[in-house]
Amino acid sequence: MTDAVKRGYDSPRRREQAAATRTAILDAALRLFEQQGYAATSVGAIAKEAGVALKTVYAVFGTKRGVLVALRSRLVRGSDDPVPVAEREWFRAVLDEPDPRKRLSLFAHNAALLKDRAGLLFEIIRHAAPADPEIGAMWDEFMADFYENQRLVVERFHADGVLKDDVGRATDVLWTINHPAVYHLLVAERGWSSADYQRWLEETLAQQLLA
Repeated sequence: MTDAVKRGYDSPRRREQAAATRTAILDAALRLFEQQGYAATSVGAIAKEAGVALKTVYAVFGTKRGVLVALRSRLVRGSDDPVPVAEREWFRAVLDEPDPRKRLSLFAHNAALLKDRAGLLFEIIRHAAPADPEIGAMWDEFMADFYENQRLVVERFHADGVLKDDVGRATDVLWTINHPAVYHLLVAERGWSSADYQRWLEETLAQQLLA
């Protein structure tokens, strides 16, 4: 293959088209997963909704689970980059904030933003988990990572000497109050705004965690 052909094959336009196709498939999958659930959504339905060939979905993501994994990465982590949440700039900014009360406010702000972006996906995975061992493993992995991230935040407060309880119990409390299911109950089912949720989260965590 000549250099000119290689450059044409790997052109910016081709990469843009590939990215647009990927986005269309993920957007279509999220709509269908929301409307009819993960189990009831076929790869063929995703392809039809996205306006692409069935083989394109398989070529890009491999399986329906691959689509869900990509959605999780995009919505939970904020991009297709596989960098874990705990290593993301916004999470590190929370841990690096020197003032405990400002840190808690920043934490609540970022927690609300993440759930605004990914709250629906959390529910899709949670409801699909009992019937699908692979999705169940995905949910368990997510919950383990989620708990560990809460512990990192709690340990930062503990290092400042402002934690009301021991690290283990405080982590359990933070994990529970900040759990995506609680966000879903208040925002999706009870109609709270994101601002209402963020304010409640910050006030409740201040009461429960800080001495």
